[in-house]
Amino acid sequence: MAEQQKKTYYVSIATGEISQVRTASPWDFQIEATDDEIIQLREYFDQNYSTDWQAFWRTHVPYVQYHYDRENDAYDETLKKIYELIYKLGNEEAKEHIRSLGFIREETAE
Repeated sequence: MAEQQKKTYYVSIATGEISQVRTASPWDFQIEATDDEIIQLREYFDQNYSTDWQAFWRTHVPYVQYHYDRENDAYDETLKKIYELIYKLGNEEAKEHIRSLGFIREETAE
């Protein structure tokens, strides 16, 4: 099986958008990824989109606090996976920004 070619992508965390066009929309991180890696990143964004809707409906049940809410836990865990994958695939600027956010501990950074 041939090794997949990496391509440059631009990723927006807030919108979950992944684009190959730098000027198409605002973006947060530049990454180099194979098709399979982009599929994985898209799956993480899709998971969080679904979980976000579950949490939206849950907010109408005011007696459940954030830290007892499974939807919020799932969202946070998937967001961590998104940042870890972007860190792995990102350029140096992306890596530095993610380190500054505290999503990646130095001992696991490389």
